[in-house]
Amino acid sequence: MTKFYFLLLGCSIYMISCKSASKAYQKGDYADAIELGVKKLQKDPYDRETRSIVQNSYNFAVAESEGRIRALSNSTSEDRFEKIYSEYYRLQDLYNTVHAYPEPTKMISVKDYSEYVETYRNKAAEVHVARAQDWQKEGTKTAYRQAYNEYKIALRYRPDDYQLKRKTDSAYDAAITKVLFIPMQNRYGNYSYSGSYQLQNFQNDVLRTLASAMSNDFVRFYSEWDSRNKNIKPDQIMELNLGRMVIGQPYDNKSVREVSKEVVVKEIVNKQDSVIKQYGTVKAKITTVKRTLLSEGDLIISLRDTQGRLIWDDRFTGQHKWETEFATYTGDERALSESDKTVLNKGEQASPREDQITQELFRQIQNDLSYRLRNYYARY
Repeated sequence: MTKFYFLLLGCSIYMISCKSASKAYQKGDYADAIELGVKKLQKDPYDRETRSIVQNSYNFAVAESEGRIRALSNSTSEDRFEKIYSEYYRLQDLYNTVHAYPEPTKMISVKDYSEYVETYRNKAAEVHVARAQDWQKEGTKTAYRQAYNEYKIALRYRPDDYQLKRKTDSAYDAAITKVLFIPMQNRYGNYSYSGSYQLQNFQNDVLRTLASAMSNDFVRFYSEWDSRNKNIKPDQIMELNLGRMVIGQPYDNKSVREVSKEVVVKEIVNKQDSVIKQYGTVKAKITTVKRTLLSEGDLIISLRDTQGRLIWDDRFTGQHKWETEFATYTGDERALSESDKTVLNKGEQASPREDQITQELFRQIQNDLSYRLRNYYARY
């Protein structure tokens, strides 16, 4: 029974393979017909029907591609060499498909187009190299960007060409706008900022954000250290100066209210089962404190060219607002309701530390700065 199962499975696979190659051939999907057919011929070299399908599929595929190649050769379109290369690449792929299997290689007649592929690979690359060189003659950053894009396409055809890689890198270097990032200063000096490490971390975070999140590939930001060590000549100089940095003082808004309640103030026991309750009014005074701490900071950006001319300036503001509420009371506790006790149990919270406030201000400023810088440089 087991042998019969495997025999049936083998026959099914055989029929599916044959039908698939035949269907692909009938639909004109010659590459699929060849791939399916050679796999079948490798298992059964004497299958004449599959052999015929593979050979006919190959012949038709060659005829189609060579017809397109002749038409393209007579064309004057700028991309004709790329299209011819694509046709020869397709033909060579068919050759490789057949030669991947020893048995079909012996019986299917195919042609090696590798020399044609290499010839038109180089011709396609040279078209883009020539375009890149024409763009470079204009000498503008926009032109160098076009040149860089052309060189990148050329590199797809000649990825191992070292000289072409150098030309691509050189075009990119000329195409980008290099922005020198000047270390931040406390411009107005109206705040004696003790957390200099936070200021350093902030500007490092800004640089990292700009380096990783800038949507324009042709804008790069460099620190003074990068500029010196990499011998970079900037196109623009960006100064970020700390403006106001006001750490607020807690401000209390107090409100007082009186509460009262009728409660049992005395119980008189006349007999074992007779108790007389005397009621009286108890009072308490609740003082609620709403404490607010408001802090603000801002940063001034100045963007200049290498001649010192102002290109752009702007101001970025951060605000930190902290609020808490707590209450105390005097008087008789029995006058308090359950909701009063809930408020009283909150207790007084400590206000945030200066470094926590500053960190939040810097976070807001950085988000705003990064967003607006990306928008500004998107037009470059």
